[in-house]
Amino acid sequence: MADELKRRIQEDMKAAMRAKDSRRLGVIRMIMAAVKQREVDERTELDDAGVLAVLDKMLKQRRDALAQFREAGREDLVDKESYEIEVIQAYLPPPLSEAELDALIDEAIQATGAASPKDMGKVMGRLKPLVQGRADMGAVSGRVQQRLG
Repeated sequence: MADELKRRIQEDMKAAMRAKDSRRLGVIRMIMAAVKQREVDERTELDDAGVLAVLDKMLKQRRDALAQFREAGREDLVDKESYEIEVIQAYLPPPLSEAELDALIDEAIQATGAASPKDMGKVMGRLKPLVQGRADMGAVSGRVQQRLG
């Protein structure tokens, strides 16, 4: 079960090949290449949490690029990035609601005994595995800072 996400991506890659869906296949191959690259770099086999971290990073890169392409009026590239975002998001767990995120932040602050912005690292360290792939870490960081400030 530890590598369920990676196995699902590989199965989807085979399905895209059979369906001759070259657009989807290209994105899935890109995901697999990023996962494999991280495995080679770290000389380890990634578990689901590691694969989620890779997907999260890819999603952030795509969103940043999307904003830049929109600004530049490059609709062709906006469409490409939007499609890639859609495919990558299909492998991520459903996003956390505001209430769920607030509850996790409150729990992390209580559990770590955080009282000031100096304790930010402890809180984020506890939150990261819980919210990875389910919330924008930059936004989470901002909310934690606001609570501790």
